[in-house]
Amino acid sequence: MTPGIAQRTGSISIKKMLLLAVLSTALAPSSGGAPAQRDPVVGGAVMSASRPLLENAAAAANLSTLTSTVKTAGLTDTLNGPGPFTVFEPTNEAFAKLPYGTLDRLEKDALARILTYHVVPGKLSSRDLVRMIRRTNGKAVLKTLQGEEITATMMGERVVLTDAKGGMALITTPDVYQSNGVAHIVDTVLLP
Repeated sequence: MTPGIAQRTGSISIKKMLLLAVLSTALAPSSGGAPAQRDPVVGGAVMSASRPLLENAAAAANLSTLTSTVKTAGLTDTLNGPGPFTVFEPTNEAFAKLPYGTLDRLEKDALARILTYHVVPGKLSSRDLVRMIRRTNGKAVLKTLQGEEITATMMGERVVLTDAKGGMALITTPDVYQSNGVAHIVDTVLLP
C-alpha cells in the first residue's frame, strides 16, 4: 500500500479504530466504578474528592447552616471520619423551610438525630440509588445512621427521598464525591 492511504481492516479504517480507542478510554469509568468527572461546584466552591464531607461542605456558601448545625450537634469528628458515608446535605434554603426558630429550640441530641437521619452508611452514587429503586419495584428503603429509614423513589429522572413524616426531598445535585463518601445536595430537611 501507498503511505498516507488508510489501511482497512474489515470496513473500519485504522484511523477510525484509533479514534474509537481514544474515545472509549476517555469516556471509561474510573476504577471506583463512578464516571470520571471534574470536581463539581456547590455553593460557589469546588468540592474536592480528596477532602472529607464536612470540609467540603464548610467551603460551600449554600451549606453554611448545615455545617454550623453539625458543629453544634457535635458531629464534626463523625463526618470528617473515615466513612464511607452517603450524606443527603440540605441547603440553607432547605433549612429555611423549617418553621421559624426550629433549629434554635432543638437540644443537641435532637439536632444530632435529625442530622444523622441524613447519613447512610456506605457510598451510594445516584446510579446505585436508581438501581436499588428499580430492583425493588420503585422504592428503595435506606437505613440511616440515626437508625430509622428513609425511602428513595423516582420522580421522572430524579431521585426523591421520603422521610418518616411523609416529607419529601429532591436530590438537586447528585454525586459530589468526597474522600470519605459521597454527598447528594437536597432541597428539604428530612425529619425522623
